[in-house]
Amino acid sequence: MPQQLIECYKAIEDGSARMLAAAKEEDWDGVLRCEGACAVLIEQLRSRANSEELDEASRFEKAKIMMRILKNDAQIRNLAEAGLDHFSSQGLDGPRTLH
Repeated sequence: MPQQLIECYKAIEDGSARMLAAAKEEDWDGVLRCEGACAVLIEQLRSRANSEELDEASRFEKAKIMMRILKNDAQIRNLAEAGLDHFSSQGLDGPRTLH
């Protein structure tokens, strides 16, 4: 059972990596699509986490995965902020749908 939970975390990590790749290409629609897919995966994870438990080794792996997700998220936010700063400096309104 713990392996199934870890696979959920890995799928979310993969989604965050795709979001980062899209952000690096300034494909904000792509970022939003990946964000939506990750939201679905997170809901699935929440559901599974209520009935499944991780062993010690899996908890360690989960922590490493979560750190990579957080690192991706920080990079995405930095890229988004830079993009918004660019729009502001040009006197233009930036994308309003970024979270």
